[in-house]
Amino acid sequence: MHQLFSASVVRGCVAGAILGLSSGFGADAESETQRQLHLLQEQNQLLQRQVNQQQTLIEDLNRKVTDIQTARQKSGADDRVTFASLKEEPAAPARPAGFLDFGKVHLSGEGGLAFFHSGSRGPFPNSEFRVDEAKLFVEAPVWKDVYLFTELNIATREDGNINLNVGELYLDFEGISSLWNREQMLNLRVGRFDIPFGEEYLMRDAIDNPLISHSLSDLWGVDEGVEFYGSLGTVQYVLAVQNGGHPTLGDYNSDKAIVGRLSYDPAKWLRLSASGMRTGALDAKNDFLSELWFGNGLIRSLSASGAATSFEAKVFEGDVQIKLPQGHIKAAGGYLDYDDNDPTANNRRHCYYYYVEGLHSFTKKFYAAARWSHIMAGQGFPLVGNGDFNDYFFNQLTKDLKRLSLGAGYRWSPSLLTKIEYTFDKGRELGGALRNHENLFAVEGR
Repeated sequence: MHQLFSASVVRGCVAGAILGLSSGFGADAESETQRQLHLLQEQNQLLQRQVNQQQTLIEDLNRKVTDIQTARQKSGADDRVTFASLKEEPAAPARPAGFLDFGKVHLSGEGGLAFFHSGSRGPFPNSEFRVDEAKLFVEAPVWKDVYLFTELNIATREDGNINLNVGELYLDFEGISSLWNREQMLNLRVGRFDIPFGEEYLMRDAIDNPLISHSLSDLWGVDEGVEFYGSLGTVQYVLAVQNGGHPTLGDYNSDKAIVGRLSYDPAKWLRLSASGMRTGALDAKNDFLSELWFGNGLIRSLSASGAATSFEAKVFEGDVQIKLPQGHIKAAGGYLDYDDNDPTANNRRHCYYYYVEGLHSFTKKFYAAARWSHIMAGQGFPLVGNGDFNDYFFNQLTKDLKRLSLGAGYRWSPSLLTKIEYTFDKGRELGGALRNHENLFAVEGR
């Protein structure tokens, strides 16, 4: 700016000098005046060139600074690990707070501390304080778009003890379809991972579940295998082949579990999905149990004589989710078909189930929720629910089970949630006896 101002002053001085010379001298000094005028014009042009060169230099420096800043920003973005994971799983709720970053290895965790009190025939008749959930997660890039994910379970409600064991542990090969310019069309997961059936298991962790209890059907599990997942516009798919049996380090039947889910989001407020699964034929002696949970118990052989050498189940489910301005409505309904190869009896069973869940947020932090769920098994099935596990998984079969869950929660922060709930459970055993005294009161902080 100083140089430009000086050039303007010079041009003004030149103009003044010209007028002065023209009026102060006669015609006989005209040649001298012209010579001086020409000299001043040359000096003015030289100054103008210097100003232009300086302006060009300034612009060049500005461009270089901008390029350096842009390069740093890009470098920073590349250093951040992003685990794309359609999570087949929507997405997933963000991974827990308590997040540490050791270079490119990410360590996080979550947990829930609770108080439970149930009726005399429920799981907590003595009013217990307990660690309801404690998990650690480790995520790390392996190579390009290949990532390792590990879930370590310290405590879960189903286990009931403090033990360190592996939940999920898999390699994620993300963006395989980018090889043909379709970024999220195909991804691959290999290892031990959630059985991708239905939608409820995606919100099963304490921080994600608006209530403390789950639906009566509560279909979920973790199994070894391979999984393909991806999206095509508003359609998402998951297809998995897994062992099917409960043992973690062995499979005693070559027949595999096949699981698939197809989801469609026709609008931002609506999600529809359909799921199907067969556990595959399971060895009644060595597999003993499926890896799929149903009714708060794993699927087992129903052969009373013990003559069956294999058993299996097929499950189908449809889900609807509606997002509301201040909450949501979720519903699902399905059918489970059990059979085995017992030559002495027909043990085939049909179970029908459904649930409806609603949530309303009164403020950004406070909400109330309710869920109604129901299982109908006319010929009886091992349905534990909130009853005694030994009684209702191994001995008594149940033909009808109902649950109404009413609760509220206050979210202090994205990582801290307090919930309270009362659950009414009623049922009827295969022989006609009522299942009572299984109601549950619970308070949990996560």
